[in-house]
Amino acid sequence: MKYPIVLTALAGVFLTSVGASAAEYYVVREKASKRCKVVETRPRADETTWIQIGPAAFKTREEAEKQVTVICKEKH
Repeated sequence: MKYPIVLTALAGVFLTSVGASAAEYYVVREKASKRCKVVETRPRADETTWIQIGPAAFKTREEAEKQVTVICKEKH
């Protein structure tokens, strides 16, 4: 009888650990200064200060940092 409870608990732990490791990174640009940066959360649709630039998301921070120079042309 305890077998289904143990399986349920293990499944919960597995799903929690998989979700935690699936981080995504986004390149965003500040509208006023045109400054770019990498963030871990997608800008909200109603965001007025920062806008997302480039593809939907990057799997690693390093990948996103490399693309900042390609997709974000900063004006000084």
